[in-house]
Amino acid sequence: MNNLTKNKACDQLYLSYLNKVVEVKIDRPLNSLHPKHGFKYNVNYGFVPKTKASDGEEIDAYVLGINKPLKNYKGKCIAIIHRLNDLDDKLVVVPENSNIDNFTDKKIQEQTYFQEQYFESVIIR
Repeated sequence: MNNLTKNKACDQLYLSYLNKVVEVKIDRPLNSLHPKHGFKYNVNYGFVPKTKASDGEEIDAYVLGINKPLKNYKGKCIAIIHRLNDLDDKLVVVPENSNIDNFTDKKIQEQTYFQEQYFESVIIR
């Protein structure tokens, strides 16, 4: 966690979601294409309604461990992808009853690489 370099208040906002159950509105379901850049979403991706992130939009979230397209999802936040060269950190949400050991940092990096490859980041737990 020594790598936290952005606004401390923003970091605390994201940290407050760790190990909590959150509702995610999926606006980019599994296998959909990014509207501007055209890459495919290898996981469900969305946002936490009624929140505000550093970029002025809602807090974004990757939903891992569900292999079908979703519209909404309620799960547990097990990690934060903290971007060091961008203001838009991401929550990592999984099924509440998941074995967290199945979601190693390496696994999270592999599953989010399709989008996170463009950023320098660390995983915070």
